[in-house]
Amino acid sequence: MSIMLPSAKRKKDGDAQPGIKMGIFTLRLPFIHAPFEVPEAIQALVVCVVGVSAVSYLQDMFGIPFAVALSIVCVHEFLELTYVMFGEATIGGWITPAIPLITTWLLTFQSNSDRMQALISLQLLLGLFFIFFGMTGLAKKLVVWVPTSIKSGILIGAGISAITGKYGFMSLSEGGAGIFKYPISWITGIVVAIFLLYSIGFSQIKLASNNGLIKLLAKAGFVPALFIAYIIGISFGELPLPHFDLTQGIIFNPLPGLKEVFHSYSFFAFGIPNINIIVSALPIAFITYIISFGNIVVATELTIEASQSRPDEYIDINPNRANLLVGVRNIIQGLFAPTVVMSGPLWAAMQVTATQRYKQGKKSMYSLYGGAISFDLIKFLAVLVLPLVALITPILPLGMSLTLMIQAFACFIIAFGMLETSVQKGVAGATGAIMSITSPHLGLLAGIIISLIVEYKFKSSHKKENHKDSH
Repeated sequence: MSIMLPSAKRKKDGDAQPGIKMGIFTLRLPFIHAPFEVPEAIQALVVCVVGVSAVSYLQDMFGIPFAVALSIVCVHEFLELTYVMFGEATIGGWITPAIPLITTWLLTFQSNSDRMQALISLQLLLGLFFIFFGMTGLAKKLVVWVPTSIKSGILIGAGISAITGKYGFMSLSEGGAGIFKYPISWITGIVVAIFLLYSIGFSQIKLASNNGLIKLLAKAGFVPALFIAYIIGISFGELPLPHFDLTQGIIFNPLPGLKEVFHSYSFFAFGIPNINIIVSALPIAFITYIISFGNIVVATELTIEASQSRPDEYIDINPNRANLLVGVRNIIQGLFAPTVVMSGPLWAAMQVTATQRYKQGKKSMYSLYGGAISFDLIKFLAVLVLPLVALITPILPLGMSLTLMIQAFACFIIAFGMLETSVQKGVAGATGAIMSITSPHLGLLAGIIISLIVEYKFKSSHKKENHKDSH
């Protein structure tokens, strides 16, 4: 169902959605330039719990008060909305595969001051990487240049770090906040999530069934698992009941919290970070960029596939613009409202859901821009509704842990799927293992050295054999 003003209608089939041209950018405002798509709005209300769970990272790692952390999340959610409004027909998200490596690295800094400076350095450097590599056209070359085994090793390292880290199987005595803190609800959430997302049996059921509930579960990602874990957690006393304080009002005002962020947690509060911290952040930013650039490639392919099914709407696809917008989002957050989850180019599960509905025709979704803008607009507004936030607050720490565990599983699937030879598997395994037990930059360095020793000679030999065979 699409709701829009006449100004949001395309003049004829094959036209781009109306908007205000600004160089490579096109500004599209909800309703005025982009229709409001009701199904995407409803879905955003359901999955907003995922975005709000970033509050727990900020509270747990930096001791930031809840209202202040929620203000940072508001900035993050608003910037995701601008990503679509300025020309990308893509639902942005976290750089989730990098979060385990980022959290492991941040926890190596003992003081909150150093830890916050490290986060600021990382997000600013990441933003600069996006802008530089995107605008120079070096992004694709860089990703091709990095051996597949190293890219796979980074994902393996991220997965191992998540499982063995603070929010996975780390013991309570060492500060663990995963399975040993929420044993029943944690296990329940993981089992249900993995079943819904990765089970071969459930995939067969989805393909064969026309049941509305099955289809809803297939589209909702791991959110149903999160709510089941929530109910189990409350039932067994692992999670508290939600607390509603109506004296605080209905709508959250982020301005006081952002003022506190500016004075206590921003770049302007600390100034230029220590040079040692900046040097330490460089390889983490590089690793995070390598991971996230793959999401731009995926987003591009999903959009191309969707547009081929809908010749009635022209969708402007520009990876350089995507790099620039993601870079600007990270720099803004690094300066004013840093966040552990980073600002990424794609929330894959939600984008796949939106494009699948878009491909069904105009009656299902008039414009892909409208679908993405509607989703991000309601997701942002949901963060401002205090009763809704209060309802989901008890699940946030557990939600953060479950998110990382599910991401770890996804990292392993993607990483091992990239590998073809036994040599690649060896390099990737060694890289990931070293990365997870030491630090990401040492793991990356070790992986590069191992790759140069074993893969370069293997490839050179392979080329010579092929050359001989051709004669």
